Amino acid sequence: MQYRVLPEGLDVDLEKLKREIAKALPKEAALKASETRPVAFGLNALHVLIVIDDKKGGAEQIEDAISKVPGVQSVEIVEMGLL
Repeated sequence: MQYRVLPEGLDVDLEKLKREIAKALPKEAALKASETRPVAFGLNALHVLIVIDDKKGGAEQIEDAISKVPGVQSVEIVEMGLL
């Protein structure tokens, strides 16, 4: 699943945010890739690719975990697929 994570502001360190997201994920999920993409007016979003066994959890569980990370304003699913 690919998520778009918007930080709370321009001063949020996206590398640190990525590390905190990886720590916050349930043990059955793994952050496999990330990319910074511009949104508007200097604000960048963090796009993260997370792999999880669909038998052990779902998108809502991952979304909840990411949204609780300090510095995250919002989280949305961009793409979902099966391996």
